[in-house]
Amino acid sequence: MKILMAAAENDAFFGGKVGGIGDVVRDIPLALASIGQQVDVVIPGYGVFSKLPTAKHVTILQVMFAGHYQTVEVFKIDPDINNVTQWVIEHPLFSQGGQGKIYCDDPDNRPFASDATKFALFSASVAKAIINDVFGQIDVLHLHDWHTAMVSVLRAFDPEYQQLKSIKTVYTIHNLALQGIRPIADDESSLKAWFPSLSFDPSKINDPRYNHCYNPMRAAIKLSDKVHAVSPTYAQEILLPSNPEHGYIGGEGLELDLREAKETGRLHGILNGCEYPVMDSEDESKATKTKKLGVTKLLQLCENELLKWLANKPLVDSAHLIATTRIKQLTCDKPKKKPLILTSVGRITDQKVRLFQQTMVNGESALENILSMLGNKGIFILLGSGDSALENFLTQIAAKRTNFIFLKGYSEALSENLYSTGDLFLMPSSFEPCGISQMLAMRAGQPCLAHDVGGLSDTIINNENGFTFNGDTPNEQAINLLNCFDKVLSLKLDNTKQWNIIAANAFKARFLWEDVAHDYVTYLYSA
Repeated sequence: MKILMAAAENDAFFGGKVGGIGDVVRDIPLALASIGQQVDVVIPGYGVFSKLPTAKHVTILQVMFAGHYQTVEVFKIDPDINNVTQWVIEHPLFSQGGQGKIYCDDPDNRPFASDATKFALFSASVAKAIINDVFGQIDVLHLHDWHTAMVSVLRAFDPEYQQLKSIKTVYTIHNLALQGIRPIADDESSLKAWFPSLSFDPSKINDPRYNHCYNPMRAAIKLSDKVHAVSPTYAQEILLPSNPEHGYIGGEGLELDLREAKETGRLHGILNGCEYPVMDSEDESKATKTKKLGVTKLLQLCENELLKWLANKPLVDSAHLIATTRIKQLTCDKPKKKPLILTSVGRITDQKVRLFQQTMVNGESALENILSMLGNKGIFILLGSGDSALENFLTQIAAKRTNFIFLKGYSEALSENLYSTGDLFLMPSSFEPCGISQMLAMRAGQPCLAHDVGGLSDTIINNENGFTFNGDTPNEQAINLLNCFDKVLSLKLDNTKQWNIIAANAFKARFLWEDVAHDYVTYLYSA
């Protein structure tokens, strides 16, 4: 069958990824193609992907948007690889945040305003391209997250796009916490500003908490033929009411719509996959015993990347200065024993950092307690960037604790070597739809200590291939995190045989995209 995927991100292009959605949109088309499906993928050009050397201009479309016809250009990226065709659609609005910038930073009083307008036009452009037969005949239209949800609204209510109803439409929820909510009217970034003539059923598209607002996530859940959550456990969690005060995210206000989708057989939880290198038996026997870098070389790599970051900024970032100082100290003060290396890689968001911030009975944060327990036995290296307040929290702790290195930024080389060189990967996410970091750490033979939620529950088995904790409240979760870490630390230091078994099990775990592709066809695409 012919499948068209529309998304905001695609890591098939360098710079086309911000989060895990980019990995999925890069990998699942190839897996589907490997089992005989034809897959086309389309994203906005963001002012850069249409300029790639292999980009070929295909056509110009006139799309009615905000009361005027907008000229959008469609580019095909050659060559096609293994039955996967890449497309980008270009318009000046798609690069309004800067060339190549996928998401805009809107003020807190106007959340999603710029992005919602941009992706509304992108969605209309995708719909127009489909009815103009730009992609050829399509059997399945697969929309990813709120950014492309508007296609389902146009399919349902706009007379111009009624022929889309003959195409099976699937909607994937990558992160229910981000819904792209905007006003229905009375704002330049609102549903009626984008499509002033559109007649619609408010009960299908408005936010259940704010009736005057349009909720793209809810609209796609209500209007798509199939709804997909990116892990089986997450698909169950989102059926329950949200209760952040008790440390539970749940359905983020959309649990009733998701329950309806479940009851009607439209909601399916399918775990994302991971890419694995091809190894022979000799490689496999050595993989969990051989690390790519020693501690000294890992610290040298950290320092080299920090120098690159410093060179790109006119002013010295305090986080970079502190990290550089810590690395110098650790390099000069060589320990008698190889230190235990804790690692963490990911976006610095409330979801990822909240439990680290939890204040414990001694008045210190959970992260500070972990560092105290670790002491001079090891170092914790955390790589990531994101929320400025949370970055500042990590920077302040890095300034006080000599065994904590906060690398504020991102580097592919650094992340790869943190996965391969680390001894224990920490992932205490408050919630986790699927997660890719734990899979990448496990792939390198590094066990994970993680919160037993979402995709982490579906990938990590406590005391078998990693370690998990839970709890009914954030405080209880933080206490259990510390207790779990204490036990894991003792196991690593005192029971090498058992530790090696767990590390080997982590390395052997497999979450294959080919299996995911078969599940897509069976549960999402088939009649």
